Amino acid sequence: MIRYELSGRAALVTGAASGIGFATARMLGQNGAAVALNFLPDDSRGPEAIARLTAEGIRALPAPGNVGVPGEAERMVTDAVAALGRLDLLVSNAGTPGTNRRIPPAELDAMTEEFWQKLLSINLLGVFRCAHAAAPALRAARGAIVNTASIAGLGRAGSSLAYGATKAGVVSMTQNLARALGPEVRVNAIAPGAVDSEWMVDWSEEERRRSVENAVLKRRGRPEDLAEVILFLGFGASMVTGQTIVVDGGLTL
Repeated sequence: MIRYELSGRAALVTGAASGIGFATARMLGQNGAAVALNFLPDDSRGPEAIARLTAEGIRALPAPGNVGVPGEAERMVTDAVAALGRLDLLVSNAGTPGTNRRIPPAELDAMTEEFWQKLLSINLLGVFRCAHAAAPALRAARGAIVNTASIAGLGRAGSSLAYGATKAGVVSMTQNLARALGPEVRVNAIAPGAVDSEWMVDWSEEERRRSVENAVLKRRGRPEDLAEVILFLGFGASMVTGQTIVVDGGLTL
């Protein structure tokens, strides 16, 4: 893993109670950054994640809040920036599939208005709310944003038609936020493939086996694999903006 000198730097990671978000917060802290971890206010994993990182000597601050709720998302970001004292990196990782099973594209009746609204508010509008609220602090620090998209937003069938559409929206928003916030702030995204992490969708063993066999690197991703790329985009890729980096072990090849 590449090491970064991040002493004096500060980051906010949304959806940081587990999986990619927690791995990213931990890696940022291991490189010296202070990190605010966002999680749902009623998620017991959030305080547990803070305690784990604090025990490792990382300056980890709680930033509870639901990015899917207008007003609450912005307050969460503002409070986190105030607690950190500055903001060099926003990692917009919070998201939801809205289902615990894969919904094939043909099941159009399952794409209810309520389902659409939930995914749009969290997966897409949540990214905008956080970026909008964080923009002044990021501009002052000449910082960066890294959004979590998905290979489902790049033409692959994901957990549902709606999920794929929201992640495609994240790819487009990443490009336009880069235009909006440059040259002071760089904005990029990652598009994970199959990742072994806590997630609401219960993939079958056959689906997991195929995701390994179909990947060029013959394995599923780990949260740390994604965190490594997030740190690179946040602190090491000074000439990269508006891009979505696929991190799938060659699954989409």
